[in-house]
Amino acid sequence: MGVEPLDPASSPALAAALLRLQRASYAVEAVLIGDDRIPPLHEDQDALVAADLRWWGERDDGRIVGAIGVRDDGGGEADLDRLVVDPAWFRRGIGGRLVRHLQAQHRRVVVSTGRSNAPARLLYGRAGFAHRGDREVLPGLWVSDYAWTRTGD
Repeated sequence: MGVEPLDPASSPALAAALLRLQRASYAVEAVLIGDDRIPPLHEDQDALVAADLRWWGERDDGRIVGAIGVRDDGGGEADLDRLVVDPAWFRRGIGGRLVRHLQAQHRRVVVSTGRSNAPARLLYGRAGFAHRGDREVLPGLWVSDYAWTRTGD
């Protein structure tokens, strides 16, 4: 397995596969945080493609088992908008590899995750992200913001 670029706009089948993966992954987060109002959980295929994210993913035997969707400001900063892993592939290092791939390409990365999503918060902490605070994005729905900046440049 290795990290490869994915372009859901180029293939309806790829977009459908990413949507299935996204829904499965965010369904687990919804349980962890006790709230299913995670916007990507309710996206359809057209909205996923229209989000205009740059995607990378990992496959196993041709099937996407993890992916990240990123907004890049063109100046070295990236907003990690989505990190999704097939629940059957949790705790196998896929999320960490995808995050490290992103860190290797950018000088700064920001990300938000559900405040009660302990596995994601642990992953970002282990990857060197600093917790920048918590905010309520919808009534009763809290996220934690993180940032990572490459040092030594």
